[in-house]
Amino acid sequence: MDPEKRRNLLIITAVSVVILILGFAVVYFMRKASQKEAEVAEVVEMMNFEKEQVQKEYANLNQEFEGYTSNIKNDSLVKLLQDQKTKVQQLLEELRVTKSTNAKRIAQLRKELATVRQIMIQYVNQIDSLNSANKVLKTENVEVHRKYKAATETVQTLSKEKESLNQVVTRASILEVTNFSMTPLNSKGKKTGRFTQTSNLQFKYTISKNITAQPGEKIIYLRITRPDDDVLTKPGNVFQFENKIITYSSSKNFEYTGEALSDVIYWKVGEILQKGTYRAEFFIDGNRVGSFSFVFEK
Repeated sequence: MDPEKRRNLLIITAVSVVILILGFAVVYFMRKASQKEAEVAEVVEMMNFEKEQVQKEYANLNQEFEGYTSNIKNDSLVKLLQDQKTKVQQLLEELRVTKSTNAKRIAQLRKELATVRQIMIQYVNQIDSLNSANKVLKTENVEVHRKYKAATETVQTLSKEKESLNQVVTRASILEVTNFSMTPLNSKGKKTGRFTQTSNLQFKYTISKNITAQPGEKIIYLRITRPDDDVLTKPGNVFQFENKIITYSSSKNFEYTGEALSDVIYWKVGEILQKGTYRAEFFIDGNRVGSFSFVFEK
């Protein structure tokens, strides 16, 4: 064969092979891209489904709140439920504008939904208890009208019980300090019986268990009042209580989980303490949660 023709044939063959290889490569990468696109579409579809499920759960919970708030007459419980309902609506609105691909936030919203539902269950149990109590009150009031002086006394007793129930509901989420004790310590940290040798006041206390209180990091404020009604404090020690700014003696951060918590707080004495009766008050979340008296006599 003529060398020129042979060279041309080799060139044509090489070009054909390259074109064939390129063709296979294009087909391969197109298939890979199509497969990747299908996987992404499947993930997006799953996230859309997850978001829709959470939206339905929030919407259902919102309807449950509607049902309860329209059937109860107790203003305190209506306010508590209304606050939770508002929170659900806010979370639902946030969920609507959250992208389906934001899996982390959707998971957080589902967790918050579970928390709100648990709080709602507690309120519903309180509603059931109050409804039962109200039925008992109505039955007893009917009986009251058939009795004489004893009937009037029964009515008064039932009224007080009803008022107590309302107060319990209102204070359901307020913490309480119990088991209070005060120990005067000298400069070496030892207990002393003489107020002239006292360098520190040690206050032991317990924050009671409260499953309806909001858990998390909190601050406890201690306010010590002398016998002459002056507060033992330091410059800048102020906080808000009942729309007023008042002074405090010591404060401490703590983590509350809903379980009982025993702790201790100190006041460093910077003056000679007076004889007489002192008052120690504790405040958490803007509420007075405990008030106790102790006496210096020596």
